Amino acid sequence: MFLRICVLALASVSMLPAAVRKIYLVERSDVPGHKYERIVAKAHFAIDPKLPANRIIRDIDYAPANEQGFVEFSADLCVIKPRNPAEGNGTLLFEVSNRGRKGILGTFDFAPSSLDPKNAADFGDGFLLKQGYTLVWLGWQPDVPMNDELMRLYAPIAGKNGQPISGPVRAQWIVDARVTTHSLADRRHVAYPVANPDDTSLRLTVQDTRDAARREIPRAAWRFEDRTSVSMADGFEPGKIYELVYTAQDPVLVGLGPTAIRDLISFLKYENAGTTLLGEQSRSLKRAIGFGTSQSGRFLRTFLYFGFNRDEKDRKVFDGVWAHVAGGGRGSFNHRFAQPSRDGHPFMNLFYPTDLFPFTDLDQTDAETGLTDGLLKRAEQDKVTPKIFYTNGSYEYWGRSASLIHTSVDGRKDFAPAAGTRIYLLAGTQHGAGSFPPRKSGTQHLANANDYRYLMRALLVAMNAWLKDGKEPPASQYPRVDKDELVTPGAVQFPKIQGVELPERIQQAWRADYGPDFRTQGVVTREPPELGTAFPTRVPQVDRDGNETAGIRLPEIQVPLATYTGWNLRHPSIGAPNEIYSMVGSFFPFARTRADRQKSKDPRPSVEERYSSKQEYLGKIQRAAGSLVQSGYLLSEDLPKLQERASNMWDRLAGPK
Repeated sequence: MFLRICVLALASVSMLPAAVRKIYLVERSDVPGHKYERIVAKAHFAIDPKLPANRIIRDIDYAPANEQGFVEFSADLCVIKPRNPAEGNGTLLFEVSNRGRKGILGTFDFAPSSLDPKNAADFGDGFLLKQGYTLVWLGWQPDVPMNDELMRLYAPIAGKNGQPISGPVRAQWIVDARVTTHSLADRRHVAYPVANPDDTSLRLTVQDTRDAARREIPRAAWRFEDRTSVSMADGFEPGKIYELVYTAQDPVLVGLGPTAIRDLISFLKYENAGTTLLGEQSRSLKRAIGFGTSQSGRFLRTFLYFGFNRDEKDRKVFDGVWAHVAGGGRGSFNHRFAQPSRDGHPFMNLFYPTDLFPFTDLDQTDAETGLTDGLLKRAEQDKVTPKIFYTNGSYEYWGRSASLIHTSVDGRKDFAPAAGTRIYLLAGTQHGAGSFPPRKSGTQHLANANDYRYLMRALLVAMNAWLKDGKEPPASQYPRVDKDELVTPGAVQFPKIQGVELPERIQQAWRADYGPDFRTQGVVTREPPELGTAFPTRVPQVDRDGNETAGIRLPEIQVPLATYTGWNLRHPSIGAPNEIYSMVGSFFPFARTRADRQKSKDPRPSVEERYSSKQEYLGKIQRAAGSLVQSGYLLSEDLPKLQERASNMWDRLAGPK
């Protein structure tokens, strides 16, 4: 990989008096159309395992050490910064790479997907650069797919007294089309190899649903294609849950991923006074925001929980943390044989250590286990608590247990976040931003078309003003139990649309036992885990149209032409048609006319019954958008784009056929 051999293309070396020991420059270039430059490099780290800040790293005592007793590792680094520091806004915006990728430009700049943004088109409308942010990415995940453009962590292997460490690993997969071979890893990641493929005690099982009993597949019916993949001559059936628990050895120190991020951000904020990498830019970096989407948002929740926001010198790392569409989860980012890509959905990556107590910022007690804990307990003790945004879409309530971050453990009451936290439901949205016109891809219904990125841009401006000027951000907007906005799935008053059924199963967080040493030492000894009871999960209530009543409601939700949901179902062609399709919502357009509505027996008023004309519709859209601007949830500069979007939707959904 190109960054493995970056020393051969060495442009400069900085010897640094911190945990960041060296930065090797690989490539430096201007960003076309902007007064910015792009830096590709490799950062080298060396940490003292005896320091209190490093004792939180699982298996750190089993990491190989150099002659000075330090643990060494490295990571890919990318920086996009103003050429003139005076033109920056003083904020370092760090994106925790989602599976090695760079997504922040797509989220805030409406840019196309790019693993290596360097062309003008890769920066969309240039919002982040016009705002003056310094953008930073660092590889933190050692098992990302084998692609040279992905950000990667290069971490050592743990061993005891020169001997390899072994332990159980669980591989689980569900296919959408019949295949005969499948990797033991999740989504093309690098799997832990099976230590002994000839072990006759290994059991491959299959389930129809997550609640069904596991059925063993005869050993003669399957084999190892190699040490990281399994083959079955008859093929794996779509919509079935396959699972293999096996013994692996040589666990990577995955906990060095959050360590690398901690030490890089600390270095850039406090230590990097004019080094050759950033020059004068480093002196103008006054604050740091950590932003993460989905897996990366869960990473940030885990980062805070373990105490990584305190650096080796007891200083605050991130001033602001924004966990986007993370739901109630954390994840496999700091334990032995962790698989960081594994998450948790109603019908995908089931029962991995993702949705773990505690879920809320502040301490709660789980009466069943007797545990008392809170996500920010260590940060509060260390006096390094950042300002926090949690943004979740509708999908996260159905598919990622998001309600747990703001309810009591029993789900019966609201539970307030910390004073420095804001929680926002992006009403009527799926996991990722939607696009119009919507389409189907493996789902029974059209995908949710709601593009929530306009809200994200305004919230970023608010977060930065909160950190820089102390200006309070917009108030939290999320569904509450005491207002009947957050209910059990069975209490959702969804309209009876022909051919549409609510999901039978949503994501639940279970009290799962991974063995006696998991919570204290990060060592899994029980796979699959022994399950206790589930934490009660709630979902948002809806109005007569099926649109959610709480949260930040974009104009197209307030002035609708359709119903937007956070759930969709798998198409029968890919199996398991009663299960939620992971991360995708639904879009159900209204009938155009009253006659059409009556013909289809649709209880929702038709477009012609709601609006007398396109002009009336667009006027209502404009007023709804203006109100959101006044409240701080939208930027005035984005109003023309929203109006154009609404006009296009009208033409397609309500205009002449």
